[in-house]
Amino acid sequence: MASNSILCPSSYLNLRLFVCFLCFISLCCSYGELGPYNSFTVSSFSYPPTTVGPSGFRYIRVELPPWFSSMSVAMNSDVHPATGDIAKVPKSTLPLICFRDGSPPLPDVNSSLMDSVLVPHSNGSFKGIEALQSSEQCYPMQKNFTVKLTNEQISPGVWYFGLFNGIGPTRTQSKMINRAPAYSFSANITVEGCTTLTMWGPDCNQTINPLSCALSDSYSPADNSSEAGFYNQTIEYVISCKKFFDTSCHRDGEPKFYSLDVVGVSQELKIVAIDVWLNETSLNKTKNASGINLICFARHGAIPSETVNDYSSNINKSPIVIRFPKVGRWYITILPVNLSKELGGSSDTDMKVCYSMESKLLECPVGKAGANCTREMYNLQTALRKGSGYFESYYLPVSEKVSPDSANFPLDSLLTNSSLHGEPDETWTYFILDIPRGAAGGNIHIRLASDAKINYEVYARFGGLPSLTSWDYYFANKTSSSVGSMFFNLYNSSENKVDFYILYIREGTWGFGLRHLNTTSGVSKFQTTMSISLERCPRRCSSHGRCDTSLDVSGLTTYSYCSCDRDHGGFDCSIELVSHHGHVWQSIFLIASNAAAALPAFWALRQKALAEWIIFTSSGIASGIYHACDVGTWCPLGFGVLQFMDFWLSFMAVVSTFVYLGTLDEGLKRAVHTAVAILTALMAYTKATRPANIILVMAIGTAALLIGWLVELSTKCRSLSFSIRFSLNMHERLQAVRGWLKNLFKTIVRRFRWGFILAGVTALAMAVISWILESSESYWVWHSIWHITIYTSSFFFLCSKASTASTVDTENQTLPNGAYELTRQDSFPRGQ
Repeated sequence: MASNSILCPSSYLNLRLFVCFLCFISLCCSYGELGPYNSFTVSSFSYPPTTVGPSGFRYIRVELPPWFSSMSVAMNSDVHPATGDIAKVPKSTLPLICFRDGSPPLPDVNSSLMDSVLVPHSNGSFKGIEALQSSEQCYPMQKNFTVKLTNEQISPGVWYFGLFNGIGPTRTQSKMINRAPAYSFSANITVEGCTTLTMWGPDCNQTINPLSCALSDSYSPADNSSEAGFYNQTIEYVISCKKFFDTSCHRDGEPKFYSLDVVGVSQELKIVAIDVWLNETSLNKTKNASGINLICFARHGAIPSETVNDYSSNINKSPIVIRFPKVGRWYITILPVNLSKELGGSSDTDMKVCYSMESKLLECPVGKAGANCTREMYNLQTALRKGSGYFESYYLPVSEKVSPDSANFPLDSLLTNSSLHGEPDETWTYFILDIPRGAAGGNIHIRLASDAKINYEVYARFGGLPSLTSWDYYFANKTSSSVGSMFFNLYNSSENKVDFYILYIREGTWGFGLRHLNTTSGVSKFQTTMSISLERCPRRCSSHGRCDTSLDVSGLTTYSYCSCDRDHGGFDCSIELVSHHGHVWQSIFLIASNAAAALPAFWALRQKALAEWIIFTSSGIASGIYHACDVGTWCPLGFGVLQFMDFWLSFMAVVSTFVYLGTLDEGLKRAVHTAVAILTALMAYTKATRPANIILVMAIGTAALLIGWLVELSTKCRSLSFSIRFSLNMHERLQAVRGWLKNLFKTIVRRFRWGFILAGVTALAMAVISWILESSESYWVWHSIWHITIYTSSFFFLCSKASTASTVDTENQTLPNGAYELTRQDSFPRGQ
């Protein structure tokens, strides 16, 4: 028993060691699967083949976490790449792919900016994309499109890809038929990330030193002589951020990277280096380095460099001061330069510069901001609209001075009344609001109204408070604003009214600042009201279209767009593509051209072909009402119902013409009409406007005509088989067959009036030509000609059928060499 008590613990120990060894091996294997430089796949999306129709578009949303290292995009499509100069290719048919940070791209807001966002390329592969942070960029779609973007080029957050099949004002115009080519695409998007949060760079091989932040005690900048000029009255809150190990040392030309998180709206971010000294390890001594160049680069969202940065300074001589820093992660790079000059040209490779870096984040008390923290700042709360669409809401200041019952709030009672030394440039009132996740497809609408002249300028900035030197959008007056910006649209502004939109607003924190232009006068007797709202479509599509809402391909974001009427286009349906005078003439041509259906309807009624008469009459009436609705004249039924009736009856009219030309008894004709009605109804219901439908209709009509002829031919062959049965002479059989074929040819020749056949073919050829020549610009001309020629061709074809009496003599001919004659009435041959 004693031995067992000793052996059992040792066996358990061996088992534990074995398990630990297996765990170690599995961890090593898992580490190896992570790939080089400690990276791993954060997400990978594969989008199946998706079709982008003429004037269509699709959006794809991709989220990049703060620790991402790169994003790879590979797209395959069936487009035919444009050759030659891209600028000469019509923008309305050019397939594009666009990139934008924060919200969906919209390349055709302003027609003058369409060429500025278009970047040509030839090989379809990119090593990098320049200037992608500041604006959207578009590239011609290729068969194979690949791009890899790293965290040195773009910042983390939400990115959108837009795929467009043509851009321009006609993209949103209503079109009954658009025969521009469609294309399909499939995509694979992979996001790589770093396994360690302190690693960064495209290959996760750069070490990031996070700065630990702590709230200091209340701080009066007046105690600091360098800040007393600016902050000599109000106590602020200071967040001090330092490296965990206070001192950093590195060699000449060796950069070090730091990160700092700004979690709220702040007044100022200051980066400074203190206690800078040189450490020469070979001489085992230290030396003062007051003249050393310690270059610091700061950038929001990505690692800065000498060429790409937001701020830079020699922090050994003067700190970096960032007014109103953006919310999010800031990256700091510190690079010692020319250390050897401090030692008289010494080439000591062990020489290092040491320093302590400190950053101070100054925050004002709640409700205060701006110079001296004396300006008013209001957080805006969301108020949902009753019966509104996705994310539609308006924003109101959190203040007892504002009534929650109205979307407009009085502005004068909220404004800052004081100014710094009477300088109006420093008199501001600020508003902060948050755009919720998934609302990037909406638009911010800002309005100011007053009974007198408005003495305020409006500035907007994403991620922080705006200023005169730092803003994204602004409005000063009718001649000075962000009208040249792609996502800023100004409407009907005057001296007493300001009305503008920020289109496809980015998700996150937005700061708005009102700059007071007149602070010396007393309280104005005129009241100014302001409203800030989140809307789906600008100006409700200008009352010239409807506002539609859709999801992006990933299903994570709703976006809205305008579907305009026949006369207007543009992203907000504000561009008149057809004048009122032209609209009247187009309406007359499109509606009145359907009167040509009276020609075949009259002939069918005269011949007592009642089924054909009903079809042609109904087709002309349905087409006229449909086009009256399409041009906005009169819609007795829904547009979809009228479109279905127009196409279905048009298909039936074409096929009925073929059926009429065939020789079918009434029972078989009813069966053919029923089958044709079912087939054409399915075609009109599924996809009425596809160009292949005309080919299918012609094929169905030809098949119906052939069926009629085959039925007649089978009857004659049955009679012929009886007549040649009693002739044992081979020569007589051949003569009988030859005579039958000759009579069949004569029957076909005498059955039709070939002059009408030629006229019908000519009219049908003109209809085909007008169908091919139709375009968005000349649609009303060629489609009116289509109405006239297609109904006229049916009329000629109906007239081409000869009467039965004119063919009876050919039908009752006696076959040569004693063969028995064939008649339509006899089922059996008569003897000689």
